[in-house]
Amino acid sequence: MLKVTIKQIDSAETWELEGKLTGDWVTELDRCWKERVSPAGVSLQVHLKSVSYIDAAGKQLLARMHGRGVEIQGCGCLTRAVVDAITGQVRPN
Repeated sequence: MLKVTIKQIDSAETWELEGKLTGDWVTELDRCWKERVSPAGVSLQVHLKSVSYIDAAGKQLLARMHGRGVEIQGCGCLTRAVVDAITGQVRPN
C-alpha cells in the first residue's frame, strides 16, 4: 500500500509518501504526477516520509521525477540512500 498526502504552502506543493513504492503503486504515483495540475511557479517536493521499501521501478520513477525538477527528500537510512543515489550526492561518514 502507498499513501500520498498532498500539502501546498506558498510556492511549494509537497507530496508525503508512506508505505511501499513498488508494483502498481509506482504506476499510480506516475499517473498522479503526469496528471498533476499546479499553478505556474509552484514547485513539487516529494518526501519519502515513511517509505519502507522502494523497488527498481520506484527508483526509476523517482529518478525521472528528479530529472524533471522535482525535489526528492528522504527520511531514514533507506530513503536517504536512494535519494543520494538519484541525486548523485555523497554524504560524509
